[in-house]
Amino acid sequence: MIPNKLKIGDEIRIIAPSRSMGIISEETKQEANKNLEKMGFKISFGKNIEKIDSFASSSIEERLSDLHDAFEDKNVKGIITVIGGFNSNQLLKYINYDLIKNNPKVLCGYSDITALSNAIYAKTGLVTYSGPHYSSLGMKKGLEYTIDYFKKALMENKPFEILPSKEWRDDRWWENQNEVKIEKNNGSFVINEGEAEGTIIGDNLCTFNLLQGTEFMPSLKNSILFIEDDYESNDVTFDRDLQSLIHQPDFDQVRGIVIGRFQKASKITKEQLIKIIKTKKELNNIPIIAGIDNGHTTPKITIPIGGKARIIAKGSIIKIEILEH
Repeated sequence: MIPNKLKIGDEIRIIAPSRSMGIISEETKQEANKNLEKMGFKISFGKNIEKIDSFASSSIEERLSDLHDAFEDKNVKGIITVIGGFNSNQLLKYINYDLIKNNPKVLCGYSDITALSNAIYAKTGLVTYSGPHYSSLGMKKGLEYTIDYFKKALMENKPFEILPSKEWRDDRWWENQNEVKIEKNNGSFVINEGEAEGTIIGDNLCTFNLLQGTEFMPSLKNSILFIEDDYESNDVTFDRDLQSLIHQPDFDQVRGIVIGRFQKASKITKEQLIKIIKTKKELNNIPIIAGIDNGHTTPKITIPIGGKARIIAKGSIIKIEILEH
């Protein structure tokens, strides 16, 4: 179930199912508002998004109320999450999935929102989106690629190819918007060759794995796994998180894997990643591409959880195409 595409003039509701908007600076909020308005959207906000408890969030009940209100409000055409965190999975058992199924619309966010977006897809069939948060759109410089793919996924109906950005950055930009640490992007690379087509699921690996063994875990059958991890990940934690996913009963039906760029703090090198992959026999016959613009660095693509993708990985030929979104 693919939601209607966003168009100029649509109302976007900002909600905080993970950490609160209260932790975001006024400068970032103003810049995010400006960037959304430049795209032609009207902006509204959940009633409880500024509240902060011991989890740096509002209560479960308040976050649920904002989520349900956003889906129920007929004026709202798209929903964007404020930021990630650690606790959106607190909501999963209490969500009114029938309400969401009967009011399908765009939901976009990443990181901790991986639990929410994959659960909604698993329970309703609604395609959700891994893409920039509201806070991500508060960056003053270097957003062109991110916004381009946001529009491709959420405002256009045609298939699109994921091409590498020319530059990338991994800095604490929100602390100093005037200091920009840009690096040249060397692009993606092939770990295992092959071709595959399937349903996109996954995203932030350690968060996605929280769904294992629950009713909220989407099927791995005929899937293309998109996975990435943040600064807290390293070669050991990424290895065991990936191994945990491999142990799932339907992993043998995964058709391909696409791995996002790691943050510098993870210290995972290209060579280490290849070594991790090559130690796992279950991955031998699965095409694997790594180093794409997906994850916790900037810029960032937007991909449909539940949409369709095709990947080609043959030597120097690398192609990642989003077919249905």
